[in-house]
Amino acid sequence: MNERSSNPDPAIAVFKEISTWVTSGLNLDKLLELIIDTATRMMKAKASSLLLLDQKTKKLYFKVATGDKKEEVKKYEINLGQGIAGYVAEKGEPLLVADVSKDQRWCKQISESIGFQTHSIACVPMKADGKTIGVVEIIDKEDGSPLQDEDMKLLMGFADLASLAISRAQKVEQVQKENKDLRAEIRSKHQIMGDSDSLKKVISDAFLVANSKSSTLILGESGTGKELLARLIHRSGHRRAQTMVAINCAALPEALLEAELFGHEKGAFTGAGSQKIGKFEAADNGTIFLDEIGEMKPEVQVKLLRVLENGVFYRVGGNVPITVDVRVISATNKDIAREVAEGRFREDLYYRLNVVQLRMPPLRERKEDIPLLANYFLDILKQERGTPNVTISEKAMQKMLEYDWPGNVRELSNAVERAVVMSKKAEILPEELPFYERIGEFQALNVGQTLKDAINGFKKEFITQTLKHTAGNRSEAAKIMGIQRSYLSRLISQYSLRESE
Repeated sequence: MNERSSNPDPAIAVFKEISTWVTSGLNLDKLLELIIDTATRMMKAKASSLLLLDQKTKKLYFKVATGDKKEEVKKYEINLGQGIAGYVAEKGEPLLVADVSKDQRWCKQISESIGFQTHSIACVPMKADGKTIGVVEIIDKEDGSPLQDEDMKLLMGFADLASLAISRAQKVEQVQKENKDLRAEIRSKHQIMGDSDSLKKVISDAFLVANSKSSTLILGESGTGKELLARLIHRSGHRRAQTMVAINCAALPEALLEAELFGHEKGAFTGAGSQKIGKFEAADNGTIFLDEIGEMKPEVQVKLLRVLENGVFYRVGGNVPITVDVRVISATNKDIAREVAEGRFREDLYYRLNVVQLRMPPLRERKEDIPLLANYFLDILKQERGTPNVTISEKAMQKMLEYDWPGNVRELSNAVERAVVMSKKAEILPEELPFYERIGEFQALNVGQTLKDAINGFKKEFITQTLKHTAGNRSEAAKIMGIQRSYLSRLISQYSLRESE
């Protein structure tokens, strides 16, 4: 006993040290590399690998590898049940093979393709919550001797540590995601504000459809709060504990949008250095919100239709079907029925998305909500800026009520913020509102010109003033005006307007 206590097992000391790494907050990829590198050195192995199991595709992919061919081997995937690693992952039991040439489970294609000779393998499963999440394998000893039972015991210890690290990282990620979702929901909950009948009606309808799986289409102008309504539907239904994933279909070109929606496999295209799951996969058992659905190109529309029909899709560059259970909420500021009639949007997809239709009213249709919203935005700014005494003058509020708000609630929020920033006093005055000049300039119209010239003059001035309001940001100006950024750029060129991005 004394001799054992004076000469402790070095493996125990190593495991204790690695255990502190697991709780140290190290990056997961770096932590797994440290664990596998340590295992390889301690066991004096020629090479080692950690493979994770993709629960959707049932494929194992190399997360960490050591040895001379570590980069080459990362290019390969293994089917569940294929080879020794696939067998261990499928059965969930460790396996020691002293001579792979005599084992029918040995799959030699990878070793032969990368020019790596393998004689013996020790492979053990990694498990979390009773489920196999991957495997760790050791290949050969440096001195050429076969792997032994003692090596298996050590390897199982390292696999347990790797499993603990992965499980902890996943739980931390889940907590972070929940916190992020909670913050978004808290913001959303307080931003859908108003006592107008039109707003109460759409919120009431949203509660009615919340527990349904039916696809919901939200119509409304830019800035009315369509995403806020989608989040209200999600958090009011039985999927509230799961994730809601949002994507703007107008923000990405066609090729990138497909990869964002459905994910991609490693090497699927230039720049795809690793596998990535898409928004549909991330939203499994939850909700996906497809904003600006009217901007989706026909090729992507076809693939989206297939997902809505059977819940199955393929990652870009993949050939394994992925099955998901997702509630779809979409939104557009376009006249989507006209888009269908004119052949720019698939009719069958429209009917799939439009099972339930809700319409967010523009701010000009619920002007009684303007004082409530303006003061709400003001309260937020006062807290952020530490200026508790700022108020909105009666005349400024009256100008807000007279204005038609083409950019809706988003424009109102921006207007209040700009006024707070530009105000020289504790009270916001009418002239400090960004749209004040536009109201005055067009109260009296010049006669003696053609209607076409008058319209062009208005367009030119309106675009100029809106760009001033957004500090030259074309994307934000386009949103406020309810048009596409590309169309705004054409108008800027047509009218020879000068502005800075």
